[in-house]
Amino acid sequence: MPHQASLKVALFATCPVDLFRPEVGFATAALLEQAGCHVSVPPQSCCGQIAYNNGLPDETRELAWRIIEDFSGYDHVVVPSGSCGGMIRHHYPALFDGDPRLPAVQAFCDKVFELTVFLHDVLGWQPATTNCDLAGQPVTYHDSCAGLRELGIRSQPRALLEQCAGVEVCEMPDTEVCCGFGGSFCMKFPDIANRMAEDKLANARSVAPRYLVGGDLSCLLHLAGKSQRRQAEGLDTATVEIRHVAELLAGMLDAPPINASDGDESGNNP
Repeated sequence: MPHQASLKVALFATCPVDLFRPEVGFATAALLEQAGCHVSVPPQSCCGQIAYNNGLPDETRELAWRIIEDFSGYDHVVVPSGSCGGMIRHHYPALFDGDPRLPAVQAFCDKVFELTVFLHDVLGWQPATTNCDLAGQPVTYHDSCAGLRELGIRSQPRALLEQCAGVEVCEMPDTEVCCGFGGSFCMKFPDIANRMAEDKLANARSVAPRYLVGGDLSCLLHLAGKSQRRQAEGLDTATVEIRHVAELLAGMLDAPPINASDGDESGNNP
């Protein structure tokens, strides 16, 4: 591996970050730069997961190859999402099974990492000083399905939260259980998805955190939508701030939480 300071890292921002929460992309880039990487953001599109999950392999293969070409020439590709990272690392090779491009696809997939895995496992990075001090402000963590089961992401974000923000995670019950988003699952089975989101938020509230964080923005948007509906109905009196883990790690908390009510611009910085 090249020396860490000379690593050329491409940021794959993901559709939810691009469209709904660009702050996560800025926080991810800031963390990579703190770790000594040279960060670029090549032209990009959807990773193809939606098409893949809805039975469109040819369309997904076209998207995948375009990404592989656009992200060539970098030492690593970093994704602030276990879901998109899992799609690329584990499902792209299957899409190209029997295709002469498979060796190039596999070589590409081997250099794609989710953010916390890259910082903790690949670089072994520890910040010289904390980016913010959240000691004494309870944080709980939602383990998203793809990140946990496809990429083995569990200890990495927790270790980084302690190193970067002085946080010891307060574990909620059933943290590894799905929040109900599941991509198109929440659209096909809205009643089940709604109940699963309610259960997840209840488990989070049971440990009285200030922050509910996770590594997949799509899950957090799903939970934030449920949280906002509860606020509108007067069911939540003490709101838990929902944020992507990159925001806490980078100490970038100026933006309102993802579940801020309409018109609520308070960032509540520590």
